[in-house]
Amino acid sequence: MRYREMGKTGVKVSVLGFGCMRLPTVDGDDSRIDEERAIKIIRNGIDSGINYVDTAYGYHSGNSERLVGKALKDGYRDKVNLATKLPLWNINCEEDVDRLLNEQLAKLDTDYIDFYLLHAVNNDSWENKVLKFNVLPKLEQKLAEGKIRHLGFSFHDDLEVFKKVIDSYDGFEFCQIQFNYIDVDYQAGMEGLQYAASKGLGVIVMEPLLGGKLAAPHEKIAEKLSKDKTPVEWALDFVWNRPEVSMLLSGMGTEQMVEDNLGYADKAQAGMLSGEQLDMLSQAKHIFDEMNLVPCTGCEYCMPCPSGVKIPKVFSAFNNITTGGRRLVKEIFPDIETNASLCKKCGKCQNACPQHIEIIDTLKKIIDKF
Repeated sequence: MRYREMGKTGVKVSVLGFGCMRLPTVDGDDSRIDEERAIKIIRNGIDSGINYVDTAYGYHSGNSERLVGKALKDGYRDKVNLATKLPLWNINCEEDVDRLLNEQLAKLDTDYIDFYLLHAVNNDSWENKVLKFNVLPKLEQKLAEGKIRHLGFSFHDDLEVFKKVIDSYDGFEFCQIQFNYIDVDYQAGMEGLQYAASKGLGVIVMEPLLGGKLAAPHEKIAEKLSKDKTPVEWALDFVWNRPEVSMLLSGMGTEQMVEDNLGYADKAQAGMLSGEQLDMLSQAKHIFDEMNLVPCTGCEYCMPCPSGVKIPKVFSAFNNITTGGRRLVKEIFPDIETNASLCKKCGKCQNACPQHIEIIDTLKKIIDKF
């Protein structure tokens, strides 16, 4: 296993982190984790050098944290940096911060959390949850009490909001962003990665495989990839190639995934890809983009909508259904179907769209999907 420093925390973390959102389940029921098997594969990862385990309040219908607590017994807690996240959508008053953190500590059966994140920060949750309910001062108290050791945030919004969040508070030590060879210009993207690193933040990458889509890419994309490596290895190497990346998270649900990823991580280093290889991945991205569900560029020529539909945001969120499924879409935009339903079919947006998107029909499809 190779290790990198997590920004200004000074903590050395394994380049591969164990994400606990896609653990093995019983009969395909996401809420029923196959405990014996999940504990075994988590511990196998730790025994092989992984020293960062990531979970969250809502993963596996609230059961992931409890499972992780069990997996880290028998001395394993002392071998890892434990990360979980504060569910901002459940905060409706200042007291909720204490309540939720205490609940998480109990489920994880630990006295402290090494890396604590504000979960899925976007502009709305930043303004109407984090700032409105004084979440950061409350978490500073928890830092002083030793209940959390490092504070950061995971992110789902655009680059402008990402920079605003970083610049608004200097207490963040790390962040977690979606990044892969497809999403270099999406959300925080490459520029956000570089910006966060320039501010001394450690950067954790989530969705390096776009929810698995890059593990088994469409044949048109696969044709562009050299057979020297598997599609998974190409995708992970793209992330590890960046010196700004502290670690990537992989949601590993099988023994084979763990074994394969450990092998890839053993060779991971910054600058490992040649210009020719990066160009190959760029060509694969071009094909993927052409296959995207809604070819919205976010230009906002369609805005403002007289009925209040947040058209670019709806489309941006919906495009994630091909990669991360309904869960990720709802995490990015919880009210997607409600907002899309505001459409009065006036047609003003379609007349203004330079991409000639059939916006009214697309909104109807999104409503039906959800």
